[in-house]
Amino acid sequence: MTAGPRTAPLPVRPARAGDPDEVRRIYDICLRTAALGRDATGLVADPRLLGDVFAGPYLAHAPDLAWVLAPAESPPVGYILAVADTVSFERELDRTWWPRVRARAADRPAEPGSPDAWLRSYADEPPRTSAELTDRYPAHFHVDLLPEAQGGGNGRRLIATVVEALRDRGVPGVHLGVNARNTNALGFYLHMGFDILDDGPQTKFLGMRLAPRPR
Repeated sequence: MTAGPRTAPLPVRPARAGDPDEVRRIYDICLRTAALGRDATGLVADPRLLGDVFAGPYLAHAPDLAWVLAPAESPPVGYILAVADTVSFERELDRTWWPRVRARAADRPAEPGSPDAWLRSYADEPPRTSAELTDRYPAHFHVDLLPEAQGGGNGRRLIATVVEALRDRGVPGVHLGVNARNTNALGFYLHMGFDILDDGPQTKFLGMRLAPRPR
């Protein structure tokens, strides 16, 4: 996520994971923000594969933790997709999601070294989140906003929505990975109260402990 032009606050509503048009729109947002928050259209030969890796699994397997920014009577212009239990989520994707993605992409050869080849390798051998991270921060999320939705506190409100939902479930912590080159996003999350947990040269993992809601 990168800083963009100031805009008015936009309504946040649950994503309609069963609506094919909404799913396509979320996939489109994923594509148009994939290059360090900028449009990756034209950088990938198989645009759907990008959404199949970074958006579709959440809509299919955790639809109750998916929200969008959507002006009234208009398509979404941003989203946040989360899971409460990363370990269970990764196991479920191994069983049901990645085999379908690999089968669909099998007839689309990817040029070695291309973004598509990287996405194929991700689907072929999905990375595993370390137990050191998931033990204390079991939840994680992805958030992406189109330029017209950036500013106005929209990203902050999406994250607050997820944090409150996770806290209501008793989840003790949430993490996310950020490209080390995306300094705008890193600054935003640190300002939001996230701490750097793993200061890697390519990906930095950040986390936030979630205090239980008082009873």
